[in-house]
Amino acid sequence: MPIFQAKVEVNLRPSVLDPAGEAAKSASLRLGIEGVNKLRIGKSIMIEIDASTEDEANKSIQLLCDRLLSNPVIEKWSFELNRIPIESQVSL
Repeated sequence: MPIFQAKVEVNLRPSVLDPAGEAAKSASLRLGIEGVNKLRIGKSIMIEIDASTEDEANKSIQLLCDRLLSNPVIEKWSFELNRIPIESQVSL
């Protein structure tokens, strides 16, 4: 069965305040780094999934993002899906 790899990015919606991002932005000034106008913190998640087709993998990743990996009220998500070439797959 083909293996797909998804890189999921989850970020707060633009209208939601980001206290952690603001704290990091303030800390950058204390480090002597000027010019940071905006800093928002999100999550990056890597998933490998067995699926018969790319469409099946897409649907599974979308379901994971909607119901498990993000809070749709305050977060938005996106993902990039790639099929792992057979020669790159490790068999045990």
